[in-house]
Amino acid sequence: MPDAEPRVEPIRAGGPNKPYEALGRDYVPITDDRPFVERGLASWYGRKFQGRRTSSGEPYDMYAMTAAHPTLPIPSYARIRNPANGREVVVRINDRGPFHSDRIVDLSYSAALKLDLLRGVAPVELERITFEQIRTGALRRGAPYAAVAMHAVDPPAPQAPAALPSAPVQTARVAPLPATATLPATEPLEAPAAAPPPLAEAATAPASAVAPGAEPDRRGHASPVRGFWIQIGAFRERSRAEAFQRRVAAELDWLAPLLAIFDESAVLRLQAGPYASRADASGASQRIEQALQLVPVIVQRR
Repeated sequence: MPDAEPRVEPIRAGGPNKPYEALGRDYVPITDDRPFVERGLASWYGRKFQGRRTSSGEPYDMYAMTAAHPTLPIPSYARIRNPANGREVVVRINDRGPFHSDRIVDLSYSAALKLDLLRGVAPVELERITFEQIRTGALRRGAPYAAVAMHAVDPPAPQAPAALPSAPVQTARVAPLPATATLPATEPLEAPAAAPPPLAEAATAPASAVAPGAEPDRRGHASPVRGFWIQIGAFRERSRAEAFQRRVAAELDWLAPLLAIFDESAVLRLQAGPYASRADASGASQRIEQALQLVPVIVQRR
């Protein structure tokens, strides 16, 4: 997915740019064309919000290069950099959030993928692209950041969450990873006896995965790629494999982009990956086990 292409879009004072309150905190969005540079933590939101209405009125598209910000004008554009690896993206701000006091921006799935931030929250540098920069082309990928002071975000004391009267909180929830144990690299030959009951969505983002090189096609099929894969089920009938894939994707939206069905010797294997190491796969495997109440296994494809 290419970066968003900045263009001059008028900023109106009302609508998504009017002052609002969320989780007991007041926000006053920017309504003029001013420079804005900020440093803090970024999170991301994905399949759970796919198609839902954003603050701009547009449907959320997890594969578009967009982001949510508490106060930047809607619409506007920003360049976001991951200082850990130097990657940068340009996104269109079309939504409000995140409403966690220690986070400054919520990225779409594609934006987080390009920045290598799918593991969870991580520090980023954000710079709004002004109308003048758009007209002159002054801010392009690889150009240096403006020499202005960044706003460091220091998290205050945690507060109990409150209900939002208007826009939903759209953040990728993150929790500490539990201790993991390496699972045996053997594969089950049969599917689970029964589909697991509906459970709460896993509260952690995926562990470190290899850049998706075997994403499912429109039918949900994929070709094997080297690395470590988590096998969730094995089926004789394609309809059962695809139905279970949809169920897992619905309950674990963070895992959905990594799911693939492999047709091997009349056995259809539902697997998630690829992961860079067995340790990464083990961490994700344990979270899957806790959420779905089944025992996945880790396989290595060479």
